[in-house]
Amino acid sequence: MASHRRPKQPSRARAGVLTATAAAAVALSAQAAHADAPSTSDAKAKVDKLYEEAEQATEKFNGAKEKQEKLEKEVGDLQDKVARGQEELNKLRAGIGAMATAQYRTGSLDPALQLLLSSDPESYLRDASTLGQLTAKQAETLRQIAAKQRSLSQQRAEATGKLADLESTRKALSENKKDIQGKLAAAQEQLNSLSAKERAEITGDNGGSAQGKDGHSGDGARAGRSASRPNIPAGSGRGAAALAAADGKVGSPYVWGATGPSSFDCSGLTSWAYAQAGVDISRTSQEQANDGTRIYDQSQLKPGDLVLFYGDLHHVGLYAGNGMTLHAPKPGASVRYEAMSNMPFQFGVRIG
Repeated sequence: MASHRRPKQPSRARAGVLTATAAAAVALSAQAAHADAPSTSDAKAKVDKLYEEAEQATEKFNGAKEKQEKLEKEVGDLQDKVARGQEELNKLRAGIGAMATAQYRTGSLDPALQLLLSSDPESYLRDASTLGQLTAKQAETLRQIAAKQRSLSQQRAEATGKLADLESTRKALSENKKDIQGKLAAAQEQLNSLSAKERAEITGDNGGSAQGKDGHSGDGARAGRSASRPNIPAGSGRGAAALAAADGKVGSPYVWGATGPSSFDCSGLTSWAYAQAGVDISRTSQEQANDGTRIYDQSQLKPGDLVLFYGDLHHVGLYAGNGMTLHAPKPGASVRYEAMSNMPFQFGVRIG
């Protein structure tokens, strides 16, 4: 016969244990979920690190780009020289050929003119007895041919070496570009997980927008000043003129590799500003560190002096007086005034 007894109910003590266990599990799950969600400070640290690495890669990109442009010009000049040299060589050979033709027609072809069949006129000319068989004009023409061949050989070798260097530089440029884009994409992923207010706190640029995939800012990227214009001490000369030019670009977006006039990276802003003051300085922050007189005592800085930051000098701005710098800070932010104490100052550079 089947049993109809009611199942035993759990004791009150056992139910209490189960309830406490469930509550603890819920609490632990909540803690784990909270731990998985990065805090704003953690996100800021990650984004700042990624932006710093992106700026380091940007300065490497700028250097490689400058080198590429220089090499392209040098290769072009060498190729032009080789073309002109070959044309001159052809004319010299044609002149010797005309002499040989005239002598052949008169039946008095000088054996020395068999040089035309030789690929090494210089070794032929080393034979003193051969020179005795040539007129002064013919000997001089042959010497010119030998010299021109030497020059062309050297220029072709130099052009070949520079072309190889150019290919290597283009490869480095491409790698730097991928590195920058990867860092910016990772930073943007961190920012996208935060609220608009938190993003603004991290970028330090209210109203600014992050850069798109192509490294350029989207609509509305020209943000308002993130800090009011400081009281800049009176200055004079090229530094003051450069600072005044840069002041007119406050709010312009940071774009890696940009040199103005509507967007800038850090060294792009400083080189553009000094160009407006009539001075050409180097393109990268590391090169700009050697463009003038170094000033290690911050109290000796004057408005418009370059100010270099970080141990590898990958960031540069313009001194604006009272411990402030005017600079293009990082992706997602705009040209602005900022306290120099926010970054590890290395030294200043006075141009001119």
